[in-house]
Amino acid sequence: MEHITLLLAIVVVTALVFDFTNGFHDTANAMATTISTGALKPKAAVAMSAALNLVGAFLSVEVAKTISGGIINEKGLRTEVIFAALVGAILWNLVTWLLGLPSSSSHALFGGLIGAAVMSAGWSSVNGSTVVTKVLLPAVAAPIVAGVASMLATRLTYRINRNADPAAQKATAKGYRAGQIASAGLVSLAHGTNDAQKTMGIITLALVTGGVLHPGANPPLWVIVSAGMAIAMGTYLGGWRIIRTMGKGLTELAPPQGFAAQSGAATVILASSHLGFSLSTTQVCSGSVMGAGLGRKGGVVRWSTATRMFIAWGLTLPAAGLVGAGAEFLAGRGTWGIVLVAVLLVGGSGFIWKLSRRQPVDHNDVTHVPAAVPAEPAGVVTTAMAAVTPPPTAAAVAVDLTATIPAPAPTDPARPAVV
Repeated sequence: MEHITLLLAIVVVTALVFDFTNGFHDTANAMATTISTGALKPKAAVAMSAALNLVGAFLSVEVAKTISGGIINEKGLRTEVIFAALVGAILWNLVTWLLGLPSSSSHALFGGLIGAAVMSAGWSSVNGSTVVTKVLLPAVAAPIVAGVASMLATRLTYRINRNADPAAQKATAKGYRAGQIASAGLVSLAHGTNDAQKTMGIITLALVTGGVLHPGANPPLWVIVSAGMAIAMGTYLGGWRIIRTMGKGLTELAPPQGFAAQSGAATVILASSHLGFSLSTTQVCSGSVMGAGLGRKGGVVRWSTATRMFIAWGLTLPAAGLVGAGAEFLAGRGTWGIVLVAVLLVGGSGFIWKLSRRQPVDHNDVTHVPAAVPAEPAGVVTTAMAAVTPPPTAAAVAVDLTATIPAPAPTDPARPAVV
């Protein structure tokens, strides 16, 4: 019993560490566009997001119940399987954070859990229908729905304002900034509701396997509080690398686009949380950002960055699953295996952190496009989408021209101009 109690404590702590990494890994979901458009300063943005993440953790337990009693069969599941799953999820979160890629913390957790469970008890331990209906299908549909909604909202916004005079456009821009702050707060609330519950579900699952709770039980209050606090602290830390990628690396956003992107993402996330769909908030918000970029005439999505992001999305489940399976293979050997997995987790995390210090990113340079993400011409998709978008107003064109075309350099009167 003492060994089980110690192992449960280790699993709970590891789950909260994952929740912490989830917080700073996914801060960009709520605040990247708000920071990139200048609606909020970086530090104020992450503080607001952290507070609302904490509040959101108390709004629902539907997603937690999906994880604790839906994806994996609880019967016969051992506690070290959950520990191994968390190891796979944490390491994948840190690797993608180092690369500045907004991958899915949710899918990292699911992948680690599935891989560890299969290594422990075979494929029969995984509820395939639940994985398909509650994880895979939302993963495909949610970013598309959010992207289309944001694109249409952006087009509508520019169509409504196309005949406005410059003074009215300036006043409208201030309104969009205020609306963007409100919608970003809604995304933060939705993120706490959706993502904090994943950790609640994992801890509840561990307590069920340890005999502390009966199968199907709701998360205890202390689990809800600790998960909310962990994700809030991680969010306040600020995942600046990923914020820079999502805010500036995918596309350039104006306040109306930022408002459309945030509103579309918040609607999709809150609706899915109510239905118990454990989707990726990262994928939803990334889809919204790209949709908003395509919705404005002349908007360019940096498809090289988007392609890297799509590849990371596709690799998340299998990569975290392989790490989780390997961790379970070692942890299943007994106490020495669990200790070895813990040492490898700490060592791997420390190594990744050390690599990140070679090129640190903080709130001071988060709005700068990295050198690895050069400007791109409009591609086939962007050109096709922009062709059917209403043209900007004459005032907006004038502003853009003055901002992008420098004045000609003065010529030397003593020399004729060379043609």
